[in-house]
Amino acid sequence: MKKLKKIVSRFFLLLIIVTTISCKNTNKETVLSRVDTLPYYNEASFTPKWIDANSDELKSFHTIPEFSLTDQNGENITQKTFEGKIYVTDFFFTTCPGICPMMTKNMTLVQDAFKDDTSVLMLSHSVTPSIDSVAQLKKYAIDKNIGENWHLVTGDKKEIYDLGRQSYFVEEDLGEPKGIDDFLHTENFILIDKQKHIRGIYNGLNKNSVKQLIADIKTLQLEQ
Repeated sequence: MKKLKKIVSRFFLLLIIVTTISCKNTNKETVLSRVDTLPYYNEASFTPKWIDANSDELKSFHTIPEFSLTDQNGENITQKTFEGKIYVTDFFFTTCPGICPMMTKNMTLVQDAFKDDTSVLMLSHSVTPSIDSVAQLKKYAIDKNIGENWHLVTGDKKEIYDLGRQSYFVEEDLGEPKGIDDFLHTENFILIDKQKHIRGIYNGLNKNSVKQLIADIKTLQLEQ
């Protein structure tokens, strides 16, 4: 009788453990893309444009122009680097004491999610290129465990600022003209598809927004 009670007791203990694990797995957060197909964007208000991927409209739709910058390994980074790739881009500087460390930490989530996927890259532009030399970017990359799929770039300040404001539309000050002397500082991550189109904007300080970005990248991969 004692042996039977012990067996029954062990059975219920095992049942409790299995149920607990099952509940934990059920409650684990899974972020899915909000749509089956991502919209396109072509101006600073980021009003979504729902366009069929095969539409002739896309032939004249806004794309990211050619550029030539240098990454943390001293390599020339151009549009050819991202040919046939999906990439996420942002703007930062290595000496930033405020939002940049959090942005880098959250971009690492994207890096880790696609660490074995060579079709997804990351591109971070320094907004203080006179300070962020190749050597400085390399040190930052080592300190932050930045891998091969993530390019930290420096180069001509005007080119970087023009890319940020006129191509990626990363700043939120709509309608306010800015020049080279106006500091470019933004927390936005921008998602670019294989055809150089903007397909999403995300708050790089918000972990849930970055999880949504990761889900949207997976949706974009199915589309392309």
